[in-house]
Amino acid sequence: MFEVRIHGRGGQGVVSGAEMLSVAAFLQGSYAQAFPSFGSERNGAPVVSFCRISGREIRLREPVMRPDALIIQDPTLLLQVEVFHGLKQEGYVLINTSRSFDELGIADIANGRRAERLCTVPASDLALKYVGRPLPNAALLGGFAALSGRIKLDSVAAAVREKFSGKVAEGNIAAATAAHDFVQQKMQEAAHVA
Repeated sequence: MFEVRIHGRGGQGVVSGAEMLSVAAFLQGSYAQAFPSFGSERNGAPVVSFCRISGREIRLREPVMRPDALIIQDPTLLLQVEVFHGLKQEGYVLINTSRSFDELGIADIANGRRAERLCTVPASDLALKYVGRPLPNAALLGGFAALSGRIKLDSVAAAVREKFSGKVAEGNIAAATAAHDFVQQKMQEAAHVA
């Protein structure tokens, strides 16, 4: 079973992001489950959502405590909430920012981890460009598809179309595609440096 934890703030589409990730996995033939964990249910408050993907039926219902992957929608949470708690040593980390791990003050998280599993992508900027609003969830799913290989970009696009319609869907798909390309390029550049 592959477990993903998504951290963000209320109003950023954290819950929708987990739902679309589970739909994308389901469309590829996997079992999938998505659910949120709310604290204070207000805009701007920290929100966590979870997604599990498996080749077998999923019976677990508790929060993801030992994630295989983290998607961090709001980098302001990095030093406020223990977002990296429980992350598996071989885990993936995707952060919505144009800054590096060093610039974010979290270089120690990268120590001893595989560099090709750690990435930042300016998802809010891409969403603003293609959707007209800085909602990073779909863009981050495109980036996650490139980083992890667990889901395909086509499945992300299909999940987005199930959630949204018209210009909103197409804008989110464009943002997801741009983020996917951005992460792929970063990963290729990192491979050349290594």
